Amino acid sequence: MVRKIFALTLLTCVLSFGFPSSQSVFAQTRMPQLKFVDRTLPNGMRVLSAQDRSSPTVAIQVWYHVGSKDDPQGRSGFAHLFEHIMFKSTKNMKSEMMDRLTEDVGGMNNAFTADDVTVYYEVVPSNYLETLLWAEGDRLSGLNVDDPNFKSERDVVKEEYRQSVLAQPYGKFQHLLQQDSFVQHPYKRPTIGSIEDLDAATLKDVQDFHSTYYRPDNATLVVVGDFDQKQLDTWVDKYLAPIPKPADVLPRVQVKEPPRTAEMRFTEHSSNVPLPAVGITYLTPRQADADSDALKVADAILSAGESSRLYHSLVYEQQLAAEANASADFREDASLFVLTAVLSEGKKPEDAERSLLAEVKKMQDAPVSAAELEKAKNQIITDQLRQRETSNGKALALGEAAVLLGDPNRVNSDLSRLQAVTAADVQRVMKKYLTDNNRMVLYYLPEAKSGNNRLSESNPTKAKEGR
Repeated sequence: MVRKIFALTLLTCVLSFGFPSSQSVFAQTRMPQLKFVDRTLPNGMRVLSAQDRSSPTVAIQVWYHVGSKDDPQGRSGFAHLFEHIMFKSTKNMKSEMMDRLTEDVGGMNNAFTADDVTVYYEVVPSNYLETLLWAEGDRLSGLNVDDPNFKSERDVVKEEYRQSVLAQPYGKFQHLLQQDSFVQHPYKRPTIGSIEDLDAATLKDVQDFHSTYYRPDNATLVVVGDFDQKQLDTWVDKYLAPIPKPADVLPRVQVKEPPRTAEMRFTEHSSNVPLPAVGITYLTPRQADADSDALKVADAILSAGESSRLYHSLVYEQQLAAEANASADFREDASLFVLTAVLSEGKKPEDAERSLLAEVKKMQDAPVSAAELEKAKNQIITDQLRQRETSNGKALALGEAAVLLGDPNRVNSDLSRLQAVTAADVQRVMKKYLTDNNRMVLYYLPEAKSGNNRLSESNPTKAKEGR
């Protein structure tokens, strides 16, 4: 079973409509509060639970605080690999048994890997909650990290890399945007990993990674839905609390990405690129930083829908690009603000870059309008409220607040923080972070006839090493 990698940016803007009033629809509305219970087991596992009786179902999630940034040096893709291996056999379950325990009763299950976390989740009828708690405990304590499971899932991940990175015209473009945006931090290793690193891995490498990070004190269990709190506590104490906590200390990434002091430029050529693309990234603070709210709003103003600034300017007016986007790409340690454009036929990347930067400068030079500001906030907040209509959506928001933001109570305060963002806040963060010296520019072009397919602008005669 192939597991998809989802980008963990949960606060994304997917709506493209605005609201007619210049006053926010939510300005006078108090956001619904999520009441939850927070307890930590003696073995270090954190348990967050919130009752939701709106349907006879329950969402179960386990957030492991390990992501691709924790991959061993020269072994990129290990966190992603374990997203797959965790669905193989355990001491008491056959491979793919999680599918039978969920899909066969009308539920679902899946997982995703990100830079900072790996998350496993199920939604089932509430009378199967005990079964799934037992299953999560079994695969945490009894996973078979053996040679057959390792090799079969390594092949699956390698094929996923071929399909999502090598076969897609702009798969490698997205891969390189992240890789070239970080100099020292392990965020420069994209989550999916590389075929070379996976081929070099041994069974002992994989077993060591598993024993290091898959432990109760590195896990947060989130349960949201139709359940009795006392009964849930009893089952958690029965199936999860007895799992022993290792004696050794959990390793954490200590590397800090240094500030950029000068613009970096790269050019990449690829044989399957139909149209050139341009990517620009800026280093921004960690996800928990207070400026993240204004950066989210700036992202929405630039690229949420066909009425956004980038689409209106580059696609509609100038007809420079087939598509143009922005993304506030948040991470636990350091984040990125990303601008991309796929060019129209016959257009030059220099012109697209110039137009992208012109839109940035407009937002730096003058505050956005009240109508744009309120529309952007309404889009973000509406998306979040729609997500929280389901138990699984509530669990995602609660898990993100606890694990990535460091405080589960932020599940009840972050939407209000977004409401408070002003036009001055947006202008301030655009000036503060989207500067000339904090910029990385990547040109992604059709195959060059010279055959030299990887150039750094600072040394255009030599392909960049370490690729």
